[in-house]
Amino acid sequence: MSADRAGTRRRLLDAVERARDSVTAGADHAERERTLPAETVAALRDTGLFGLKLPAVLGGAEADPVTQIDVIEALTAIDPSAGWCLMVGATTVALPGVFLGDDAMRVMFAGGVPLAAGCYMPTGHAVAEAGGFRVTGRWAFASGIRHAAWVSGSAWVVRDRVQTPERRVFVVRTADVDVHDTWHVAGLRGTGSCDFSLKDHFVPEQRTWDIERAQPRRGGALYRLGLPAFVTNEHAAFALGVGRRALDAVTALAAGKARGLKPAPLIKRGTFQRFIGEATLRLRAARALAVELNEAAFATVGRGESITTRQHAELRSAAVQATEVALDVVTAAFRFAGGSAVYDASVLQRCLRDLNAGAQHFMVSDSAYEGLGQLLLGLPGEPMA
Repeated sequence: MSADRAGTRRRLLDAVERARDSVTAGADHAERERTLPAETVAALRDTGLFGLKLPAVLGGAEADPVTQIDVIEALTAIDPSAGWCLMVGATTVALPGVFLGDDAMRVMFAGGVPLAAGCYMPTGHAVAEAGGFRVTGRWAFASGIRHAAWVSGSAWVVRDRVQTPERRVFVVRTADVDVHDTWHVAGLRGTGSCDFSLKDHFVPEQRTWDIERAQPRRGGALYRLGLPAFVTNEHAAFALGVGRRALDAVTALAAGKARGLKPAPLIKRGTFQRFIGEATLRLRAARALAVELNEAAFATVGRGESITTRQHAELRSAAVQATEVALDVVTAAFRFAGGSAVYDASVLQRCLRDLNAGAQHFMVSDSAYEGLGQLLLGLPGEPMA
């Protein structure tokens, strides 16, 4: 690891530690209110963590993919909702920072690095007209929208009343969208991932970009990864962070926990001992694969080459694997904890709910394995199918 990478990693992990007390103190509030409290958001903003993926020229860390894994995993292990909001907030401020022009940057970044949210599934349409687009649609799962100043979405472009294959990302002020109070959910309650909508809202072309064809306007090799590679590491990191949180929680519980009609300490049960050993190695193995593939992808773009379709598929599949391994670990830890784990106050209950919610994301659908398998079999395959 270069000195610059090592220094960036150290600074960001130090920032996680500086934010720890605020994040921990705000976790119950986030769970109740279904969004991160202002104090938690301020801690993540003031320590520079939301700039994790942002180009350095705009005041961001421009951290490499493996450093991003380290940071998101570390924050998620403190509070999964905060970790999820970090990964979404960091990406949705970074992408406009990479692809929009200087005029848009002067507006968005006038007060420093802004808070952002968004959803890139194309569940709207953008009618082209002089100077921009009239956007209409509704977008789900906009994590962090309750504290964001700007929000992004994507839409199919309509020209001359005909929908085209062109998909554009648009960025608008959150004050200009309707936020729908939809976030009444089982897990990741603290993320505030509400729907938002627009109706016939004009977006200047300078605040949009073509998601398939746009080239980075600023920043280095990181922004040549493309999609899905630019975001797969986040999902692996999140899952690993929840898995580590659950494993730490059940280990701490074990010494004082006894179960059965003739209570026996959990820590002395052979099945629990085996679980701890196996779960630790499975999480490490899943992490090692994610690190290996992300390092290789970053080295590829660092040489000025494009990563291959197979690399994209492998990166996404590694995030799926990390999620599945972590789900196994969290579920087993929950069961070992017994009846105490069913209460809302239980860390293990929250881990179970939060990881199952995160596992519903399209990026970690098991369709990723299908795409990789097709490529390995010599068939046409798509990493985002």
